[in-house]
Amino acid sequence: MSALPVSPGSNDSFASTGAVVRVAGDAGRVAVEIILGFPADSSQERYRTAVAGVVRRHGAELARFESSSRITAHAVQPNLSPLQKVRNIIAVGSGKGGVGKSTTAVNLALALAADGARVGVLDADVYGPSVPMMLGLSGRPDSPDGKSIEPMRTHGIQAMSIGLLVEQDTPMIWRGPMATSALTQLLNDTRWDDLDYLLIDLPPGTGDIQLTLAQKIPVAGAVIVTTPQDVATLDAKKALKMFEKVEVPVLGLVENMAVHVCSTCGHAEHVFGEGGGQRMSDQYGVPLLGSLPLELAIREQGDAGVPVVVAAPDSAAAQAYRGAARQLAIALAQRPRVTPSISASLL
Repeated sequence: MSALPVSPGSNDSFASTGAVVRVAGDAGRVAVEIILGFPADSSQERYRTAVAGVVRRHGAELARFESSSRITAHAVQPNLSPLQKVRNIIAVGSGKGGVGKSTTAVNLALALAADGARVGVLDADVYGPSVPMMLGLSGRPDSPDGKSIEPMRTHGIQAMSIGLLVEQDTPMIWRGPMATSALTQLLNDTRWDDLDYLLIDLPPGTGDIQLTLAQKIPVAGAVIVTTPQDVATLDAKKALKMFEKVEVPVLGLVENMAVHVCSTCGHAEHVFGEGGGQRMSDQYGVPLLGSLPLELAIREQGDAGVPVVVAAPDSAAAQAYRGAARQLAIALAQRPRVTPSISASLL
């Protein structure tokens, strides 16, 4: 049972992702319970069918099947510990601008939430925050005690951005230390409500904010967003190497704008080249989590504040995001877990 693949065509099994599988049987009738280490609400029927097939091959009948998810905290950089209310922080970086990183981060977050996880997004681009517009957020967050702030909530996720604390057209004319201080304050002063995943949408590049993230913020893993274009993968490689140097594991690559399919004739065209993400994946031994389309609706729905995963959940684009989010969650589930500390009073 533990050897069943967690997704079609995948080499990842329940066992490799740390899932707990319990089996009990009597008189040819079997009850199976699976506790997953990643969110998978959309796959319950597929798992039930797969498990029933295994049981039948052993000459028995599946009498009861239960599947649930328990997202645990995973290991972070040395000398840091996960936040109390955030089990896993995932950094989403690109190395350069213009590759659709923020759109990808927001839709990945919404896809994880759609599969049953408790998810938040932190907009770390203090100079050009875009998450509020993409999520349709406006107004200022509440501060119940004058010190901490409540995250904004929309589309089933929690969010925070400097863009929610200043006027929309106010430029952030800050030096590096001020920007990094703003990031740590946004993270630590926000009253995150029991999150499985907090995706941090990083600004382009490998500068002060990225360094602060690596040194002071407990990150369970990073995702690199690129396009197939050589100039994009060149900078994506720099981002990947940066995370490796600061001991943040890269969970995988997401290739954005991989192909455009004409809405009139159905012709598929690789506007930004083809296979760049896969070549980078092969070169560095980092999984390609998914390839996302170049599609007008993705831009329109993001500008309207209702991203495609929410606006058109059954569309091919939304399914591509959901597939990438699932692979991201599986990759993290295979990482070492944080061992709960035992209180000295209990020893």
